[in-house]
Amino acid sequence: MKRHLLSSWIAVVILGVSTLAQDPALLRPPKGATVALVVFQDLQCPMCRTDAPLEEQAAKAHKIPLVRHDFPLPMHNWSFNAAVLARYFDSQGKDLGNQFRDFIFEHQPEITPDNLQSFAQRFATEHKTDLPFVVDPQGKLAAEVNADKAFGNKVGIQHTPTLYVVSSRNPARPFVEVTDIKQLFQLIEAMQTE
Repeated sequence: MKRHLLSSWIAVVILGVSTLAQDPALLRPPKGATVALVVFQDLQCPMCRTDAPLEEQAAKAHKIPLVRHDFPLPMHNWSFNAAVLARYFDSQGKDLGNQFRDFIFEHQPEITPDNLQSFAQRFATEHKTDLPFVVDPQGKLAAEVNADKAFGNKVGIQHTPTLYVVSSRNPARPFVEVTDIKQLFQLIEAMQTE
């Protein structure tokens, strides 16, 4: 009876999500994890800004990794440059790059193409790290952002944020797209118990 109720509950939760990725093998937890959150986000996207704290809270509460992928949208005029700056801060320490992303989300309404660099400098100063005048002279960081974008296109991303709960526990259902952020915690728990 309990098993039947659990199966029914999982089925109800799954109705609120979709499995849209074109190639399920592309979406999997990082090495050493069985379940993870994978998000494709644009640093200029208002909904990405809204959802980011809940994504972090869910990952922390369930002790699972949060894997962020840059997916700058062409209509956003500073998001690509912000993603390149985030990659620079990643190179100074992964936690620093994620802190920069959070900082950008916090100040998103104030940021313009003209003042993005000033915000990056402010962040660097507050975190006692250098910010070179040219952060990506060889274009390697831009290539990483473009690689994330290409990966997102291969997966089938069409909007931001796109959030998946991925699992290595069930090969028949290795991931689900979270279409209702209110179901995030329940969906993680369901994937962890499969």
